[in-house]
Amino acid sequence: MTSLDELAAALGHRFDDPELLRQALAHRSWVAEHHGEASNERLEFLGDAVLGWAIADIAYRRYAHFHEGQLTDLRKSVVNAVALAEVAVEIGLGEHILLGKGEAAAGGADKPSILSDAFEAVLGAVYLDGGAGAAFALVDACFSERLPDSVDDLDHLDHKTMLQELLASAGRSAPQYVVSATGPDHAKTFHADVVVDGDVIGAGAGRSKKAAEQAAATEACATLTGA
Repeated sequence: MTSLDELAAALGHRFDDPELLRQALAHRSWVAEHHGEASNERLEFLGDAVLGWAIADIAYRRYAHFHEGQLTDLRKSVVNAVALAEVAVEIGLGEHILLGKGEAAAGGADKPSILSDAFEAVLGAVYLDGGAGAAFALVDACFSERLPDSVDDLDHLDHKTMLQELLASAGRSAPQYVVSATGPDHAKTFHADVVVDGDVIGAGAGRSKKAAEQAAATEACATLTGA
């Protein structure tokens, strides 16, 4: 199998026009060294819109009890550079991205911004090659299992703000979050401690730094309020 065939297999889509996939992998730094080639930026633009639509559709159908604001927060929790980069790492996208010599030497294949942009470009290529159904299937396969964790995160969205307000009203210092991570890059677990005036008043864990901090803030709020 060629490199493109391997990536297509990981995506679960067989391209009628493999050139679309190749273009989706062409970073502007590579194009600058290969005149006449097109970068993946137009496909990235298209893929961004397709991703937003697909996540909105999945969230709307799956969480019928969510109001508009919750649906918006849920979409934001997965349609962001960090989440997209994590998915890109899981499917091994970085090793296939075409980078200029300088960007490659600087570790561009591991940069979240480049990974997330490339994923959106690949999604745009899948949409053009296979239509809305193929693109939706890719998004569903890559993100559906992440949504339950994101829904759990929504329950804690206000606890960091609440904690800050509780501490301010008590005349105490603002909270500091100390975060560490364990596990492989594609399945990290983050651990966070909330430190106030040198004391740890809450701890939590999650699949993202944000989720761990929110969990720690929730525990800290419970400690301060005696809940």
